This record gives sequence, structure tokens and C-alpha cells, in this order.
Amino acid sequence: MTSTAGRLAHQQQRQRGIGTKQHAVKFSQQDYESLRQQCLESGRLFEDPCFPAERRSLGYDKLGPYSPLTRSVVWKRPTELCSDPKFTDKGATRLDICQGALGDCWLLAAISSLTLDQRILARVVPPGQSFTEGYAGIFHFQFWQFGEWVDVVVDDRLPTKDGELLFVHSAEGSEFWSALLEKAYAKVNSCYEALTGGQSVEGFEDFTGGIAEVYELLEIPPKLFHIMQRALKLGSMLGCSISTSGFHVESVTARKLVRGHAYSVTGAEEVDFKGEPIQLIRVRNPWGEVEWTGPWSDGSREWDYVSEGDKAKLNHVAEDGEFWMSFSDFTKQFSELQICNLTPDTFLSDDVGHWNEYQFEGIWRVGSTAGGCRNNRATFSSNPQFVVRLEDVDDDPLDDEEGCTFLVGLMQKDRRREMRNRRSFEMIGFSIYKLKGHSNVHLGPEILLHQLSVASVKTFVNKREVCQRFKLPPGEYAIIPSTFEPHRNCSFVLRVFSEKKAATSPLEEDIDADIKEEEEISESEIDPNFKYLFQQVAGNDKEVSASELVRVLNNAVRQRSDVKTDGFSLQTGHLIVSLLDKDESDKLGLMEFHLLWGKIQKYLEIFRNHDSDNSGTMSSHEMRGAATEAGFHINSEVLQTIVSRYADAQYAIDFDSFVGCLIKLEMLFKMFKALEKEDSGKIELDLQQWLCLAII
Repeated sequence: MTSTAGRLAHQQQRQRGIGTKQHAVKFSQQDYESLRQQCLESGRLFEDPCFPAERRSLGYDKLGPYSPLTRSVVWKRPTELCSDPKFTDKGATRLDICQGALGDCWLLAAISSLTLDQRILARVVPPGQSFTEGYAGIFHFQFWQFGEWVDVVVDDRLPTKDGELLFVHSAEGSEFWSALLEKAYAKVNSCYEALTGGQSVEGFEDFTGGIAEVYELLEIPPKLFHIMQRALKLGSMLGCSISTSGFHVESVTARKLVRGHAYSVTGAEEVDFKGEPIQLIRVRNPWGEVEWTGPWSDGSREWDYVSEGDKAKLNHVAEDGEFWMSFSDFTKQFSELQICNLTPDTFLSDDVGHWNEYQFEGIWRVGSTAGGCRNNRATFSSNPQFVVRLEDVDDDPLDDEEGCTFLVGLMQKDRRREMRNRRSFEMIGFSIYKLKGHSNVHLGPEILLHQLSVASVKTFVNKREVCQRFKLPPGEYAIIPSTFEPHRNCSFVLRVFSEKKAATSPLEEDIDADIKEEEEISESEIDPNFKYLFQQVAGNDKEVSASELVRVLNNAVRQRSDVKTDGFSLQTGHLIVSLLDKDESDKLGLMEFHLLWGKIQKYLEIFRNHDSDNSGTMSSHEMRGAATEAGFHINSEVLQTIVSRYADAQYAIDFDSFVGCLIKLEMLFKMFKALEKEDSGKIELDLQQWLCLAII
């Protein structure tokens, strides 16, 4: 299947609801239930052909096929490692997650946080799996991947050395859900080594489908405490950590906080203390045994000055591992705060508020939509564009200013999978512009280069995602995501989370054509010189064939110094004849040839208007504007197809390609309108009809 056809098929799947939490995509088209049943019927344990127990599944460099680290690795099933293996034993807990020889502590911290909420855990780790009833050597897990949920099947052969699991394992050694979860995540990302290095928020997002904000606590943003309060009310997952060098990882501070350790934030409250309000943060250590010993810790004297009502509200006698501390101490002791804002479908409880979520998939393609940041004035407007319409202000603003709070997250796709091909993350970011009467039109340079953005990312980053919180007055805004450098191929997901409902959509014109038919004239009105030229070309049959037409067009353009061409092809000649041949003679008569000549003159003028550097060719980034001037309204996806078909290796379009493209567009629009039923925007063809039309 071609990439274009595959993309269209994927869009149709999304329209049918495939990829939602209720209907996850089958990763590698593997269905857990049918594969498990086949194994049970055959009496054989499952062996995964899509992620085989081989060295290439381990990695590509330090864990590559020829690395000494992988030579003695043996793949074993849990039934070969202990006498009584269990998927989970009395539930999944943090103690089931011990790091092995892989540098994926960021992932394990996210898995650890996952165990704190059984509702979210059950989505990622489907219940009912075991090594006893119905065991067939096959397990499955579900992850959020770039806008959709995927169900991932794995066999239970795990990499070992000297009879011990090589990577993540449980403290007791008899539980295997965490090791199998890690394997499934490695499969999604192509191999185990691809999991080396990352941020916990990446795992948070892939386990919840949420959108993550990261705050460095060296520079505390205004109203951070209230942001945390609101996030908790919206059901968000909050984590914090103390940055550290590798030497001090998991060392304990004088106040009993663990460096380099992932904590969860579970509460944010304000109470009266000696007649003054004080802000408190509740933190949980998943270890459950090492707690903060500073002010507001369990049993500290500060609680003596808190009313019984406030104590009851805070439930300050918390279970082991959970403790209170002042917000000021929190920001001094911890280095980073992560907030993973969850999607509306995460919790069904009415007790939890919800963000409103909107997401779009997009592509930056060299030559068409990879315009780079605003520094690249000639190409910036080529980037995909999206509109968000903010109407209702926040109910409870965090400051005195009314406005609409929303988050924008821009995520580049599949870069972790591409690590084995030595492809790294691109530098990505976005800008936001106030729209002024252009809500249904892709914004061109005449607009974007003459006004400043109203908001943007603080800096472009080479990470999987950049996310930022904004508050703007009601109105319409254009979000323009881009790579920092132009001409970078990359796919992305853009997400908007808003406190109030907001209308969002791609900022594209509706695909349409304004094809103005030339006024018919009589043969007597045609210039005698033109008739003479036609007779010289047509010969005795008084009609011009495709090959004769090509010869005439090539002779005409060779005499011009203002356009470049490598010659009209016979295929283009046949296309022109098919469009204009009204009597189906497969040739052009005088009147048809005269109509064509008028089109050529019109297209020549448009071409020269958009040849901004007078090079004789047109940049592919100018194709959208040129097509619009010719009467064709196209979107980014159609533009990408045009560029891939008609641009050369340097992404320039010469005159014959330009003419061929516009002729093809006119033919396609006319064919569609002729076959469309009652302005439905759709046509229906059988295979024969499709082939006949596609071959033209």
C-alpha cells in the first residue's frame, strides 16, 4: 500500500472510532484473543514473530547484535525462572518495579506512579491475565501512542543473564507484570535500547493519553500553587523530583527526601496558621517508608496551631509515605514539578472536573509544509495552521484578569522508534497569532510577516513534546507549529486542552475550484494568423494530436528566456487533449486549440507572478498561492501530493510541470462534479470505473 493510501486508510479508521480507549488499534495487526485461542487449541505457547526473542529486539548499539553485552543473553519464560510465577500478586505495587541493566529509570518512575491509581493501571494492564488459567505464553498491554490507543501483544520470553532477568524485575522475583509491560513498551518503540534516556512525563502521557506540563522550580511561575490546586481538581497526575548527578541518585537528604526519586503530589490546600493563611502541599513517596521530617511533617508542632476542622479537612494523619509540607519548602526542596493533565474520558466520576481536549495530526514535508520558524520568511507561512476559537472565560480565574486558559502541546511522532536509524528529535515549537477576519483561509506571508504573534513557546526544544499553558482574551487564534529549521520531514500531533469548550479546526480553505470557462466565439472571430499557425501544425486532417501538440508547446517555450522547462511530455499532451477534446476524436480542432492557447497564456502570467527570484522556475512553497490565483483552492494534504508529483529534486517546479498540474486539477474537479450525487461531496465508483478514470 502506498504511503498516501495508508494515510487515507488510517483517517477512515479514526472516523470509525478505531484508536479510542473503547476500540484500541491492534498493534502490528495482532489480536490478543484470537492468537491466544489459537495457541490453546494447538497446545503450543505463543512466540511473537513481530518481536522475536533475538538480539535485534534488544538494541542497535550498546545492546546491538554484535555487542559483547548481548552475547550471553538467554531468553526464558517465567515458568523457567521460578516454580510459581505470578502475573500480579496481591495487586501491582511499586515494589514490583526494580531497575535492571537498562537506562530507563524515567519509564520505571512512570510505571511506579501508575500503580498509585488502580483505575488508570487497569487501562494499561488489562486484568484477568495469569500464568495459570488459560495460560498460553501470551500477554497484552495498552498504550496511548500519538493520538490513539494501541493494544500490544507480547510473548513471555524475557531476556536473562545467569538465570536472572536482565531488565526490570520485581523485588520478590516471582511477579512478572512489570517485566512484560516493559517488553511491550520496547516492542512499540522497536527495541529495548530505544528506551534509554527520557522524561517520566513521556511515560505518564503514554499510560494516560494526557498532556504534560513541566515546571522548573528554580523559576516559580506566578500562581503555581493555584495551578496545582486546579490540576488536582481536574484529576491530573502530579509528580515531583529532586534533580541530582548520577553519583547521588537515591541518596537521602537531611530532611529525608530522596534525590533522583519520583514522588507524587496528592493534595494542595490552604489553612489558617496563627491567624495567617498558609499554603500546604501533600506529597507521597511510593517507597512508603521514607518521609519528610521538616515543618508540617507527621507529628510536627505546626499542627498544634491548626483547627480541628482544618485537620479533619486535610486528614493530616496520613498513611505511611504520605506527608504535608509548606508550599515554600516544596519549591525549595524539589527541583521539578510535572503535571499530566488527563483527557475527559480518563475518569467517569462526576466528582472530577474535566479538560476539553482537541487533537490534530499533521505533517511537515520538505517542499510543501516544512516551513521552519518565523526566521524563515520565505517559507514560514507554508507550515500547517490550526484555529482555536475561545469564547467563554474561566469561571474561577487564578488572577484578576478575565481570560480563557488553555494548554497547547506539540508532539513529534515515532522519533524513539527511529533512534536505531540514527534519527534524533527535531527542534520543535509553535507560535499563536490573533486572527482578524481570516478564520477560513490559510494565512499567507502577507499576513503573518506583518503582525507579531500574541504568544509562543519560550524556546524550541529537541524533545518529543513541547507544552505550554496560556491565557488569552476571547477571540480567534491561529496556532502555527513548526520545526526550527525549514525543510525537515516529520509527522506531529497537536493537542489543545481548554478549561472551557472551544471550537478548533485546521486553518484551511475548503477544497474547491472556480473554473471560469472561456466565452465561446465563432471561427470567424479567430485571428487569421492564429488559423494559419493551426493549419501548419494540424495538417490535412485539420486536427492536432497529442504528439503534435507536444511539439508545438516545446517549440513555443524554447523561444522564451523567462521560463525553464525540460520539455512537455507526451503524457501531458494526452492529458490536455483529454480535457479539451469535446467530440472524443482524441485530437484538438481549431476551436479547442484556441481555447488551450488562452489557458497557456493565462498560466504563463500566473507562473511569472510567482517566480519571485526570476529564476525561470517556481518554488514548490509558492504552489498554493499560484493554484489559488488559477482558481483552485487546495489544502495542505493536496499540496503535499502535488509537490511530490510535480516538483524536482530541488523542490522547484518548471513551466511544463506547472501547466500539467493545473490541467490535471481542472480535469479532476470536472470529473468529480460530473459524478457527484446531489452535492453530497462524495462519488461512488466500481473497480472498472475507478481504473478507467485513474489511468487517464
